[in-house]
Amino acid sequence: MEVSVLSFSGRANGNCAAIAQEIAEQYADAAVYSFAGQAFHPCGPCQAECFQDRAACPYADDGIAALYHAVLRSGLSYFVVPNYCDYPCSQFFLFNERSQCVFQGLPQLLDAYLAAPKRFVVVSNTGRNNFVEAFKQHAPEPDILFLSAKRYGKTSLRGDLMDAPQAREDLRAYVCRKV
Repeated sequence: MEVSVLSFSGRANGNCAAIAQEIAEQYADAAVYSFAGQAFHPCGPCQAECFQDRAACPYADDGIAALYHAVLRSGLSYFVVPNYCDYPCSQFFLFNERSQCVFQGLPQLLDAYLAAPKRFVVVSNTGRNNFVEAFKQHAPEPDILFLSAKRYGKTSLRGDLMDAPQAREDLRAYVCRKV
């Protein structure tokens, strides 16, 4: 089974990157996609061309559509998302809003995406309800593991959450659960 792991953090060596790598190591055929260091474009600095013709998006080739298609062709996808101010980070919202240029006028493709198996891992001490609501745009009943650095005696900004044996064990138990 092909597995896609999307790390939405802009930090190349933070907790989300370590979590994504740990998830990928549990599968024989996993691909990690990281937002760190990428130049993905948000919606807004355009004329909303995609509302009329999805292919007219001026940023269609920046890689966001490829991430959606990776999720579509995977047997399972993981979204690893950090908490910034009680909400998912801006990279997650960028991904979410850019769905317009992927799915506009293609309801069957959107239905296939929504039906594709997904799991969510959130590095968060707070804001649970905000994440549940945000993830419903991608999965009707999101399956979420919240990893609180504070719970494991760590500080999120240090990027050492996976150094906590219990955090690593909790992540592995979540990954090993049947879909």
